[in-house]
Amino acid sequence: MNWAPVELAPGVLLGGADLPVIAGPCVLEEPQQTLEIAQTLEALGRRLGLPIIFKASFDKANRSSLKSYRGPGLEAGLEVLEQVATTTGLPVLTDVHEAGQCVRAAEVCQVLQVPAFLCRQTDLILAAAQTGRAVNLKKGQFMAPDDMRRAVDKARSTGNSKVSVTERGVSFGYHNLVVDMRSFEILHREGIPVIYDVTHSLQLPGAGEETGGQRQFAEPLTRAAVAAGADGLYLEVHPQPDRARSDSTTQLQPARAEALLVSALAIRRAVTGETSSK
Repeated sequence: MNWAPVELAPGVLLGGADLPVIAGPCVLEEPQQTLEIAQTLEALGRRLGLPIIFKASFDKANRSSLKSYRGPGLEAGLEVLEQVATTTGLPVLTDVHEAGQCVRAAEVCQVLQVPAFLCRQTDLILAAAQTGRAVNLKKGQFMAPDDMRRAVDKARSTGNSKVSVTERGVSFGYHNLVVDMRSFEILHREGIPVIYDVTHSLQLPGAGEETGGQRQFAEPLTRAAVAAGADGLYLEVHPQPDRARSDSTTQLQPARAEALLVSALAIRRAVTGETSSK
C-alpha cells in the first residue's frame, strides 16, 4: 500500500487491518425507526469489533420518479442525525447535493458524501472538502476507476487528505450494473482508499418507476470485493427492507447484514495478514 490510512472519523481508519463499515437506511424515514436502526448497528459493531459509521440521506434528490419519497429535508434530517450521534456515539454520514448544504451538514456529520451522479461536480466537491470533514466520493456509473483520480485531486486540492472513493459498479447495457473487481487495485495504485458499496451495486437502475435490484447477490459480491482489496464496506440496512421507502429491493435486514460482515471480516484479515487491535 503506497498511502497512509485515511481517518474517516475519530477511531475509524480506512486502509488498516480493520474493515470500517458505513451502514444505515437509504433515506431517513421515521425518527424513532432511524434511532432504533442506529442502536442495532452500534451493538453489531461492538459484537464484531468493527468500526461503524451510520449513514442516511436527508434528501434523495436523484430518485427515478417524481412520485418517489425523497426524505425529510436538510434541517429536519440533520436534527435526526444529530440525535443518532448523541444517543449512540456513532459518527454519521450523509449525502450533500449542493455546495450550499456542506457547511451546515458538516456541523453534524463527520463524513460528507458526494453522490455518484454528482461525482464530477467541482463546486460541490470543493465545498465538501473545504469543511475539513472526510469526503466520500461515490464513483459514477459512467466513470472508469482511474478517472476518479481527478475527482479526488479536486478534493485534496483544498488541503483535505481525508478522501475516499466508493465503488458501486458501472452501467452495463440498460438496467444493469457490473462491478469490475480490478477497480480496487487500479484506485490503490493511484493512492486512493476504496470502499465497496454492497447494496447499490445490486441495483437495476431505471427498471420501472423505482429502481429494482438483486439482493440475492449481496454475499458473493461482498466476498469478492473484500478479497480484491476493498478497504471498507458500505451497505444499507433496514428492519423491513421490502417496506423501505427507497431501495427496497437491495437493503438488508440487520441479521443478514451481520452474517455478511462476519464472513467479510474473516476475508479481510486473511488478505491483510493482520488481526484487529480492538
